[in-house]
Amino acid sequence: MRLQRVVAKGLAILVVVGLLSIALMRIEGLVGERQARSLEAEQSIADSQAGRQAVLGPVLRSRCVETWDEREGSGKDARKVEKRREFALSAIPASASVEARVAMEPRYRGLFKVNTYVAQLQVAAEWGPLTALRPAAEHTGSRIACDAPAMMLALSDARGIRQAAVRLDGQPLEVVAGTGHEKYLAGLRAVLPEARRQAAAPLRLDIALDLVGTSSLAVVPLANQARAHIAGDWPHPSFNGRFLPVTRQTGSQGFDATWSVSALATQAPQDFLHGAARLCEPGARGGGEPCIDTFDIDFIDPVNPYSLSDRAIKYGMLFIGLTFVVVGMVELLGRRRVHPVQYLLVGCAISIFFLLLLALSEHLAFAPSYAVAAGACAGLLAFYGRHMLGGWRAGALFGAGIAGLYGALYVLLQMEQASLLTGAALLFCVLAGVMVATRRLDWHGLAETNLQQVDAT
Repeated sequence: MRLQRVVAKGLAILVVVGLLSIALMRIEGLVGERQARSLEAEQSIADSQAGRQAVLGPVLRSRCVETWDEREGSGKDARKVEKRREFALSAIPASASVEARVAMEPRYRGLFKVNTYVAQLQVAAEWGPLTALRPAAEHTGSRIACDAPAMMLALSDARGIRQAAVRLDGQPLEVVAGTGHEKYLAGLRAVLPEARRQAAAPLRLDIALDLVGTSSLAVVPLANQARAHIAGDWPHPSFNGRFLPVTRQTGSQGFDATWSVSALATQAPQDFLHGAARLCEPGARGGGEPCIDTFDIDFIDPVNPYSLSDRAIKYGMLFIGLTFVVVGMVELLGRRRVHPVQYLLVGCAISIFFLLLLALSEHLAFAPSYAVAAGACAGLLAFYGRHMLGGWRAGALFGAGIAGLYGALYVLLQMEQASLLTGAALLFCVLAGVMVATRRLDWHGLAETNLQQVDAT
């Protein structure tokens, strides 16, 4: 009979743990659903204003048509037929540099914050003699006619252009919408004046561009020697793309990063000239459809309440397990009887913390949300522990222990590099404390005594 009671209680506690696991899974699913809503809000802002931006260019292009006559048929049916070939010539800059200053302008959709920005770009590019824009005939006796060369600058989303100005050797050029490119349509272009089309002297273009975007900014290193210097007021940039910055500084006031890429290190110029129609995703080079290299910055929010809530929930079962161990030790050492329903209520109080944290963090900053949720749950458990464990002192100690667990979790959430090490060390300390505190206990005798007390009642 004694063994049956122990087994029945153990099974009941396992059932309680299973129910609490389901509850935590449902809360975790709710976090995922709210995070998806946040992404929908970001897409809504991007649809209404401008999306993620990538800058490609500048490049000089000229569209040409070659025509020639061919004889078809023979004898009396012989006749001349005009054939034509359309093609485009492109000249990649010998050097190009981008100076950008990024200012964040957060937008909101209901409760959801979206990181948008305004980037002030100064782009300077230089070309040598424009031999690449001189057409070569493929047919004898053909006639070639080319449009005036134009500078094109392609963007991911042209709606983000607030203002743009182009200068050739210091003189302003007329800027028109559209690139004229058959694959990269969004952007702007400016036609070169007649006096500079055939000149042998180096050519320099300066572009001033105010650009609005959402979440990220990318630059294509489309030059024999490409350089970019980007600074901004966002303290948490994530550097991605195919190239990391040569130098970078990040701090509470913002970031400052510099890239320098030569044509020896990237295939971006060749891929563009060969017709690649998309930009490479990070780590997705090779195989499949050709893509063009970029370096880019993501403006991530490390205190995103959904990512932090998701990280916190992953420790939920650990919290419940440690709490049940403490209650079990008090039950065993203090000779208290704790019903499985009481275990369930304690576990529910711990689980509800994560739901409170999620709900509050959508309205308040994460730190005060965490403090309110943790304080409410620790206070509730201290009050309940006074009745469950038999006294205010025991209840206060129980509540203090729960508060300590919440404090340890907050420390873990603030750490990015050392969270695993810190969590493992805390678990080791808890296990060592339990082992040291119970090292002299006669477990067989203690269990027998408790069973006798259960029989007596």
